[in-house]
Amino acid sequence: MSDTILTDAAAATAFRRLVTHLQQRTDVENIDLMGLAGFCRNCLADWVAEADGGLTKDQARELIHGMPFAEWKSRYQGEATPQQIARMKESVAKNADSH
Repeated sequence: MSDTILTDAAAATAFRRLVTHLQQRTDVENIDLMGLAGFCRNCLADWVAEADGGLTKDQARELIHGMPFAEWKSRYQGEATPQQIARMKESVAKNADSH
């Protein structure tokens, strides 16, 4: 699929829905997203900061998490297990240079 097929309006709408979905699914930890998809909320926020050029990583992370990252982390992020870390490393390795 070419980027030209997806309009900016459709991409923006889908992106906002993704952000809302990730904010609502606090039961899904970033480490698990990394292990399955090779990216997480923090990655998404970093991409937003890079694309915007005017946001810091912390500002972008607050937009994506719906609260300051430190607060989100203390509320919803547990200690990663060795299995989660191993799965994340394996998944991230598949990203090559695309991340």
